[in-house]
Amino acid sequence: MLAIRIRHRKAAALATAAVLAGLAAPAATATPATVTETATTTASYDPAYYDAAAGKTGTALKSALHTIISDQTKLSYSAVWEALKVTDQDPDNSSNVILLYSGISRSKTLNGGDVGDWNREHVWAKSHGDFGTSTGPGTDLHHLRPEDVQVNSIRGNKDFDNGGSSFTNSGGSLTDPNSFEPRDAVKGDVARMILYMAVRYEGTDGWPDLEPNDTVTNGTNPYHGRLSVLKQWHQQDPPSAFEVNRNDVIFASYQHNRNPFIDHPEWVEAIW
Repeated sequence: MLAIRIRHRKAAALATAAVLAGLAAPAATATPATVTETATTTASYDPAYYDAAAGKTGTALKSALHTIISDQTKLSYSAVWEALKVTDQDPDNSSNVILLYSGISRSKTLNGGDVGDWNREHVWAKSHGDFGTSTGPGTDLHHLRPEDVQVNSIRGNKDFDNGGSSFTNSGGSLTDPNSFEPRDAVKGDVARMILYMAVRYEGTDGWPDLEPNDTVTNGTNPYHGRLSVLKQWHQQDPPSAFEVNRNDVIFASYQHNRNPFIDHPEWVEAIW
């Protein structure tokens, strides 16, 4: 049994080293390009982090995970700019970040609000619960990602669902009047970010009780849909090397908490 643990730890270390080496690799070209993600099932963290959740399911598991991940360091909204340049760095070009829905690699220096810039996308739309950009859910890196300014506007505060039409810089994402479908390579990422928010923010610390539901007409209510589709996306697109590394960086360098559904994908079904 000890030998098995040692082999597992070595495998985890090698996998993480490979990811970090990729993040430091120099750029072959500065031309933006659509980037895909490579699937992995190995993450480097101490499994004891989740000891309090062991053996639990349903609401008991959700409650235990809430307690675990609520122990976090909070960032200001301005600090999010610099953090995203690290968490979402292009593994093939250390001068760029990867835009979530577009899959485009864009210069880190082009953060702002103009056409051609990237800005801070709230995957759990900040109007769903009306928490804005105040320190807390509005600045939580586990659901904030870089995105093209215009694409971010197209997504707006729409719930997630299948279907719709393409648009400029879509990268394969689709939209219709009341929903948004991200590109295939990040469907699972989006699902796990939404479910993280639903566990982290339970209405006990001055913020709304965020919950997933199965509608696409949530408006300013503290709900996000469509849960049945998000669960499908979670299964369809398992955690990638990029997503695992991002979770590790947020844990080690910024918030010191983790997204449990990246580390334990099986817990989605155990709760929902």
